[in-house]
Amino acid sequence: MTVRTRFAPSPTGFLHVGGARTALFCYLYARKRGGQFILRIEDTDLERSTTESVNAILEGMTWLGLDYDEGPFYQTQRFERYNAVIDELLNKGLAYRCDCSRERLEKLRVDQMARKAKPRYDGHCSHRQIDPDAPHVIRFRNPPDGVVIVDDLIRGRVPFNNEELDDLVIRRSDGTPTYNLTVVVDDADMRITHVIRGDDHLTNAPRQINILRALGHEPPRYGHVPMILGEDGARLSKRHGAVSVISYRDQGYLPEALLNYLVRLGWSHGDQEIFSIEQMIELFDIGDVNKSPSAFNTDKLDWLNQQYLQYADPARVARLLSSHMGHLGVDPSAGPDLAEVVKIQAARAKTLTELAEISAFCYQDFDDYEAAAAKKHLRPVAREGLEKLRTAFELMAFEDWTPEQLEYVVERVAGELEVNMGKIAQPLRVAIVGRAASPGIDETLMLVGKEATLRRIDKALAYIDARAST
Repeated sequence: MTVRTRFAPSPTGFLHVGGARTALFCYLYARKRGGQFILRIEDTDLERSTTESVNAILEGMTWLGLDYDEGPFYQTQRFERYNAVIDELLNKGLAYRCDCSRERLEKLRVDQMARKAKPRYDGHCSHRQIDPDAPHVIRFRNPPDGVVIVDDLIRGRVPFNNEELDDLVIRRSDGTPTYNLTVVVDDADMRITHVIRGDDHLTNAPRQINILRALGHEPPRYGHVPMILGEDGARLSKRHGAVSVISYRDQGYLPEALLNYLVRLGWSHGDQEIFSIEQMIELFDIGDVNKSPSAFNTDKLDWLNQQYLQYADPARVARLLSSHMGHLGVDPSAGPDLAEVVKIQAARAKTLTELAEISAFCYQDFDDYEAAAAKKHLRPVAREGLEKLRTAFELMAFEDWTPEQLEYVVERVAGELEVNMGKIAQPLRVAIVGRAASPGIDETLMLVGKEATLRRIDKALAYIDARAST
């Protein structure tokens, strides 16, 4: 049997991190077994589905690198097929027309709840003859008794009594098919062998199994993945911060870091924290997923992303970093090679956005100093050292502007003034960068370049003079 999994989002919004984790699990399960991974867009909710949402889902999948083998398939392009299946069920007596009014259904629900009974349709129309031309819905005739066993890949055997499952609507009064019908038809037609999805769909599984069996199909294996919670224990939502996959891209996370984080939400392999996609494919198994919900921890994602930034190919990180520099109004072509900046700065940042912010000084002058750093280091006592450094730097040839030569000059000036390196390097760092934190002073000067170094020292000297006169 060829394993075939599917990711089937509804295009009513962005690609949520919970959906991305489900897609990842489907992808890994298929890839490990040499199977196929199918993308299906479940867009039958005509009022809420949008082209923008479809594009956001496709964009998110592409950014994550979750390549699908077939699709995307759109349910709105398969209405003819769904209606043919509904007609088949009607002809076999496995479905029936229902013209119950909303008022009757609401009264039925209220009465059942008053008796503390589970609200469900009472089969009022199951043996009535309804005019096909009058307004009506189509209901599936669920088996009245027996037990449906969902042999879940994560939760094990989960039984459902048929008497608790009502005759669900499979076609609305406007002629559109409903979710449980379209999913069943698609899974059968697309030969899906394993359905991995969120556990909010667990109660749909027995209904779908019954429809599949009514159509003569063997159900796929199901695996229902626990939800993702925020750090406060509530279901992850916008109020917890970013939940859109694309928003994580825009904030400067690497796709491989987000995938690594998502695979570890509810699954583990010993104490290992960092997994390449190849290792995920080799080691992941849906049966090892925890049955309990997992909490999203942004600090852990930040740590993982920092690891990936440090050890990824600097040239690739530079390509991704370029757009983040552009968002700050920085032209990375007007300065040092961005890959060289990445090599020096990557370990100091958690995201590409942060990396861009702390590296902007390499390409453009800044307007203001960090107040605390300027107050501490740009004082009259620092003036002599900055003047001597400026003179020494101005005499250096451009070809000598290397970390080794620059470090030698700073050490020499410190020796002449009989002070330790910090007394020289920190005022110089604040003058060049605008704050007290940067890479080593030799690397910092090398990245900034000779002309900008001289210009910024002049600015710092003017700042010291202005401060002394007030």
